[in-house]
Amino acid sequence: MEAAEAVAGRGLVGDRYYLGVGAFSRWPGEGRQVTLIEAEAVETVLGASRVDLSDGRHRRNVVTRGVALAALVGRRFTVGPALLRGQRLCAPCRYLDRLIGAEVYDAMKGRGGLRAEVLEGGTIRAGDPITPVGPGRGALPALA
Repeated sequence: MEAAEAVAGRGLVGDRYYLGVGAFSRWPGEGRQVTLIEAEAVETVLGASRVDLSDGRHRRNVVTRGVALAALVGRRFTVGPALLRGQRLCAPCRYLDRLIGAEVYDAMKGRGGLRAEVLEGGTIRAGDPITPVGPGRGALPALA
């Protein structure tokens, strides 16, 4: 998608968790509103294990490039006009093994991305910068 509408306290319009039909929607918990994954992680998984996570097979909402997402855990940051807070790392789950293949879980360990909450909404567009806000402000570590 070229753009998605982020809604505070809900997530991305049309997403399974926004609609309340995600696999874990029946249990309370944070970090389900937006998920992000590094394009570099998707490429590493393909190169190391031949597991193709392109075209959304990684089941994350936003693909980033050049940002170490782990540095955003516990931090507020913007993606375009939307303000998000990194909640926790997004570990892979065995559900992906059933969807894509048995090797996905192992291939994605340590590369699953970030779970975030939407604090202030806005339209997120492809190419929007990711900028930290508040304490700890400064450049995010770039990926090598």
